Amino acid sequence: MSGCIFCGIVAGTAPATKVYEDAALCAFLDIRPITRGHTLVIPKEHATNLDDLDHELGARIFTLGHRIAKGMRRSDLGADGANLLLNDGKSAFQTVHHVHLHVVPRRRGDLFTFARGFVLRRPHEPTATAAAIRAGLDRLDTEEKGTPA
Repeated sequence: MSGCIFCGIVAGTAPATKVYEDAALCAFLDIRPITRGHTLVIPKEHATNLDDLDHELGARIFTLGHRIAKGMRRSDLGADGANLLLNDGKSAFQTVHHVHLHVVPRRRGDLFTFARGFVLRRPHEPTATAAAIRAGLDRLDTEEKGTPA
């Protein structure tokens, strides 16, 4: 869709630090993260809100979000939990009108830094952060294959 920043990321005309990409989905770091590693998962095909999103593609978005959250636990980010959140519509605080799932890594006892992250929302070494998440996903792949790491 013309003018959509996320469509621009998919097309390669807008910058992003990508964590994952396949034929239907793209995951990249949020430019205004709440915590280090805050990742967005989007469908490559534009869908403004859940009414526009095919339910099977929606399931794939959440499946990838789940996988990224698990990868974050296996990364060097120190995550031992995650928030997965999808804001649907302006009244639900959706600010970019292209469906996206937030995967926000959490750490035990991080309430103060998490709250501060809502206010500051500044990038945290995006290249190293994305590499850490990809390494966590690789560790997850190794675990699932039953191969020693």
